[in-house]
Amino acid sequence: MGRRRRNRTVGRTHGWDRADSISTTPWQRPPEHLTEGMDREVALELGWGRLVFGQTFDDHERLRNVLRDEASGRRDICLYLHDPHVLVAAQPHEYFIDPSYTYRLRLHQHRPDPRPPAGVTVHHVSSREQCEAVNRIYSRCGMVPADVDVLWDNQRSTRHVSHLVATDEAGHVLGTVTGVDHRRLFGDPDNGCSLWCLAVDPLAAQPGIGELLVRSLAERFQARGRAHLDLSVMHDNDAAIALYAKLGFERVPVFGVKRKNAINEPLFTATPDDGLDDLNPYARIIADEAVRRGVRVEVLDAEAGYLRLEHGGRSVVTRESLSEFTSAVAMSRCDDKRVTRRVVEGAGVRTPRGRAASFDEADHRFLDDVGDVVVKPARGEQGIGITVGVRDHDELDRALERAGGPGGDVLIEERCEGDDLRLVVIDRTVVAAAVRRPAQVVGTGRHTVSELIESTSRRRAAATGGESTIPLDDVTRATVEDQGRSLDDVLDPGEALQVRRTANLHTGGTIHDVTDELHPDLADAAIRAADAIGIPVTGIDLLVPDVAGPSYVFIEANERPGLANHEPRPTAAAFLDLLFPALQPIPWAWQPDVAAHHRAGGSPPR
Repeated sequence: MGRRRRNRTVGRTHGWDRADSISTTPWQRPPEHLTEGMDREVALELGWGRLVFGQTFDDHERLRNVLRDEASGRRDICLYLHDPHVLVAAQPHEYFIDPSYTYRLRLHQHRPDPRPPAGVTVHHVSSREQCEAVNRIYSRCGMVPADVDVLWDNQRSTRHVSHLVATDEAGHVLGTVTGVDHRRLFGDPDNGCSLWCLAVDPLAAQPGIGELLVRSLAERFQARGRAHLDLSVMHDNDAAIALYAKLGFERVPVFGVKRKNAINEPLFTATPDDGLDDLNPYARIIADEAVRRGVRVEVLDAEAGYLRLEHGGRSVVTRESLSEFTSAVAMSRCDDKRVTRRVVEGAGVRTPRGRAASFDEADHRFLDDVGDVVVKPARGEQGIGITVGVRDHDELDRALERAGGPGGDVLIEERCEGDDLRLVVIDRTVVAAAVRRPAQVVGTGRHTVSELIESTSRRRAAATGGESTIPLDDVTRATVEDQGRSLDDVLDPGEALQVRRTANLHTGGTIHDVTDELHPDLADAAIRAADAIGIPVTGIDLLVPDVAGPSYVFIEANERPGLANHEPRPTAAAFLDLLFPALQPIPWAWQPDVAAHHRAGGSPPR
């Protein structure tokens, strides 16, 4: 009661204007009677680092001592300190002013959204597994991962931290946001709170998840009677700034201070003109891992993804995940899917029934025999020219033409039911496994299918550096029409619609990690296929009815798998270990001897 009474009655005292607040007047100290009931020297651990509340420190020396205790691999953030420029000027080799803006929402002005997205629910984190899902989203968004135990303990054991997640009807975590109640944490005289770590899974098809999370957090704090909600956002994050402006946030003069550590280095140093920023995500993940390992990186051709990596007298040229260690023979075996089939069949790997197209009646007799086929170019990638689900003869002729036509190298295969499973094999080890699903959109009750495709495509492109988009082409139109819909239809709120037949990531497909659920027989099949091809790094594609079961058919092998698609699995680390064996290796599951352990009844490693 005493704290609230002081907040209500203080006006202009000793030159202090309560139109301002303690947190937005960093150039002067507040009167002592305003901070009398406030806890001192508050630093809150959030798993990825600490929030250090500068207004709770009486002098810079005490604050510097706390900031120097930053843990390795963490990013502490200090906000609301008085005279931040003075602290930094006194120790410029150690601290810097964070190049972020601070925005504030006056909660008495906030109004709920009358039409929130359908099919998405926001609630507090309810299990440790959901905390792990939150961490995966952090990694996909390029954020510092958090200690899962800290996330879970904060949610269970404190009243001042709120970890919210947005989930779909199946319970999958689509996004997350963290709220900190300053009043409950340290008796904030300004009666404030703050928003941190807003992140939406780049693979989520539902629109409006970020906005829903921000609104939900604001409404929870509004119900507690808090005065304002603050957040910090990078100065060049235009999309996030536009969202916050839409919701009524306004900039306030609050500055953050951080330590000069390896994580923060891009924020306080000029970006060298080394070409790294011009790389696509698949080459950049390798370059970043190499830099972390102390490997010298030279960009040879940024557009094509060529790098030269050097360490300890060893030099290797790579193109994304393709290196000099992949032989021309292995490349040729992957290049022609007909050859790939023959090679892996010889190693006992199961393949669907298929034939090389002859562009005559024999192709149509094969369709009559199997009933449902996939037609694809024998050479090609990124899903170009593939037609899935061919059931009649007219469609077969069109699919053959789409795949290359007479004179082209075309493969016809029996269509098998199951999930599209990609296994990344590096040096006879399955480092990651993920189910890929065709692009889909989720209705809002307001937008047409084509509008939903465009918005989902923009989000996928932003998350992949332009590598993944959903084409509005004849294949998309036919896929939609096969389900009895058109591009101009407005889907009901929460209604999902598949808009592509194939799960190729370059055409908007999504990828879902299943490494921990993988059956050992599937790992064995992938390793045998890689061994038969003779390739050290590959993406093996299987169709499986269940990733936890032994059944599968082999589809193809990719000689240049996109390692960035499988974060946070250590694909780039495994690739660097292959190239430079002298570097510290990382233990992984699904080596051949581990698979044998499973057949003997062992439990899968975690």
